[in-house]
Amino acid sequence: MATKRLQKEQKKTETELPPGCLAGPDGGDLFKWTASIQGPKGSPYEAGVFNLSFEFPSDFPFKPPKVQFTTKVYHPNVNDNGTICMDILKDAWKPATGVNDIMLALVSLLTEPNPDDALVPEIADLFKSNRAEFDKTAKAFTKKHAKA
Repeated sequence: MATKRLQKEQKKTETELPPGCLAGPDGGDLFKWTASIQGPKGSPYEAGVFNLSFEFPSDFPFKPPKVQFTTKVYHPNVNDNGTICMDILKDAWKPATGVNDIMLALVSLLTEPNPDDALVPEIADLFKSNRAEFDKTAKAFTKKHAKA
């Protein structure tokens, strides 16, 4: 079941990914994918390209993939290991959710972080208390780690 669904997901990503996004199997392994997101315009991540890894479980789509940033990102919902705190990758996962949906949600997360469901409280506090300083730090981090 998982293999068939992943083949469908692969076909969909060839034509339906959000602008600035790429995703697909890493080599010949259908259960391990790499992806990238161009930083969304108007966000502090705009000048960067962020790489991610997807690991699909054998019971996909009934369980979500493990998705991580492999590019360092300064974000309240992403920790130093690249782990992402996003509801559709946890409690709100539905079998109908596909790779394109995840990529769209990640673009949205970069555009508008969710400091109320933070993985890194210090960054969330800065985001809430001093948005200009948060943006400045995120831009500097992007310039250093996410070269386009």
